[in-house]
Amino acid sequence: MHWIDYYRPTTLEACLEAFAEHGASARALAGGTDLLVQMRAGRLANNVVVDVKAVPELNEIRYDPGNGLTLGAAVPCYRIYADPTVRREYPALIDSVSMIGGTQIQGRASVGGNLCNASPSADAVPPLIALGATCRVASVEGEREIPVEDFCTAPGTNALGEREVLVSLNLPAPSPGSGACYLRFIPRNEMDIAVAGAGVSVRLANGCFDSGRVALAAVAATPLLVPEAGAALTGQPVGRAAIAAAAAAAKASARPISDMRGTAEYRSNLCEVLTRRALETAVERAGGTLG
Repeated sequence: MHWIDYYRPTTLEACLEAFAEHGASARALAGGTDLLVQMRAGRLANNVVVDVKAVPELNEIRYDPGNGLTLGAAVPCYRIYADPTVRREYPALIDSVSMIGGTQIQGRASVGGNLCNASPSADAVPPLIALGATCRVASVEGEREIPVEDFCTAPGTNALGEREVLVSLNLPAPSPGSGACYLRFIPRNEMDIAVAGAGVSVRLANGCFDSGRVALAAVAATPLLVPEAGAALTGQPVGRAAIAAAAAAAKASARPISDMRGTAEYRSNLCEVLTRRALETAVERAGGTLG
């Protein structure tokens, strides 16, 4: 590794000033589980590391029944699944953060970092998309919001400008009759990368699907929102026929590649199976029955 300048700001203003000064040569350090590996491998040529773990706005977990969950970009996974309110209100988020690496990794890795790394197989991203999360992005020029489904733009590339920082994620409060789930398939029992993953959310009313969202991992250049799957659910009676239609739409929308971890056909079939199973669990969590 070459010489690196290290900053540890304790306010959001100082953090944004560091990025304004150094621009593309700076990288944010939250958990470092992706950043440090990439730096050691020479995949990043940054000269500045900005440690954001001491910035309060990037480290808060705050839930409000009206405004939902504010999740700081640097909050490590273990704090998320240890929070009883998050466990109760956002089980799909718990599904994903419990899968990221092993226990040691979960002590450091953050959902914000998993998102910024923009891997097509990122486990945290599909449930965020399914839950309708938005990103709070800031720079010295001001703030803006980005829907999570628009944040990853290509493998390893995201929508942040050179002088911008992901501050936090906002997840809407769950509505009555809602449920969500994230499932993935991996060759081993743990500490592996998803061959395919499916994050889903549903809202039930009067025995029908009032709405639904389905997102896929590892089957496109970015984590993929599948509007056709949500449309296949909306307005339909809660049952296996609607779920099968949504799962078929997920399979049809997948754009996987073949590699050493699985063929494109295999991944497409997994999308159908995982979407179906995740929707069945989401319906159960929403208090519905499939008969």
